[in-house]
Amino acid sequence: MSAVLFNDYPTRDGKKIVEIKINAERTLNALTLEMIDLIQAKLDEARHDDSIVAFLLDSEGDKAFCAGGDIVNLYKSMTGEGPESFIQDFFTREYVLDHCIHTYSKPIICWGSGIVMGGGIGLMNGCSHRIVSESSHLAMPEIAIGLIPDVAGSWFLQRMPGRTGLFLGLTGNPINADDALFLGLADRFIAKELKSNMIERLQNQDWSEGPAVVDRVLRELETLSGPQRPMDSPIRTYYDEIQELTDADSLPELVQKVIDFRTEDPWMMKAQKTLKRGSPLAMHLCYRQWHESKHRSLKEVFESELILSVNISHGGDLQEGVRALLVDKDGKPEWMRKSVSEVKEEDVAKFFLPFWDQQRDRNPLMKLWS
Repeated sequence: MSAVLFNDYPTRDGKKIVEIKINAERTLNALTLEMIDLIQAKLDEARHDDSIVAFLLDSEGDKAFCAGGDIVNLYKSMTGEGPESFIQDFFTREYVLDHCIHTYSKPIICWGSGIVMGGGIGLMNGCSHRIVSESSHLAMPEIAIGLIPDVAGSWFLQRMPGRTGLFLGLTGNPINADDALFLGLADRFIAKELKSNMIERLQNQDWSEGPAVVDRVLRELETLSGPQRPMDSPIRTYYDEIQELTDADSLPELVQKVIDFRTEDPWMMKAQKTLKRGSPLAMHLCYRQWHESKHRSLKEVFESELILSVNISHGGDLQEGVRALLVDKDGKPEWMRKSVSEVKEEDVAKFFLPFWDQQRDRNPLMKLWS
């Protein structure tokens, strides 16, 4: 069975909507290099096919849209069990696909129901129409394993209200559908039970009107879904507190303010736990990357994230974080630095240096500039 399934839904005017379905329910639809290549090939093939009017990006099963990237094979490459080239190949092709989705000329509707984490958010964020449901559970938890929020994370986290993106990047805290809509990570809330109805309505439209067709259908279904939308947004609840806690002159000061915050709310306590146990080096990299991405273009963000992700894989905390949390599962990572106060500027700076020669024809993402 293919890792990605493609299904055609004919429309009443002789066109078709193509479903791209990630098909790895057992691994929570974690994104593999094979999946990336299959999706990329389909989008490239359909770019100039006038019979295709839109795409539906979703996944097999109800539990997860996509719970992240292929950490297993990344770990094997870091430990020598797999080819070292896989690291650069995976991140490069993942980012090229994400950028393609961001800039694609045809509507791509993402059904972001269930768990949407890491690489899953990377796929979803670039889609023209991003749908969440009552079961949506989104997060960028990379700090816990020694990585940074990538897949354009430093682009969309920087564009969230206030400093909520910085807080979420450093803590990896989960958010629900209401949070996602407030933060700009989603466009519409539609109840899970209406998914089939959505497809049928899209098939019955006159697509000569273009993308406006999608907006109209989703708007109608969002209205019908109103009673099922969760209205308990932790981000809205703690917005003012997050603004105050992240208003700091340095990362160590910010971390200490969050840890010292008096709360019995499990959501805020989870943030405190991550800041106590996550990778101090990764926190510093995330903190600097978030600030430096404020005025960067999407392409520039992908380039800087590729530099960081590959460098972290070769010399950061990622290998140890994956070992402790996902392989041996002892929950006791031996980080390179014990606290954010111990991390020096020189520790951080080297991860921002391009791993390729300074000639632009050696940049793996050069095709994004073509």
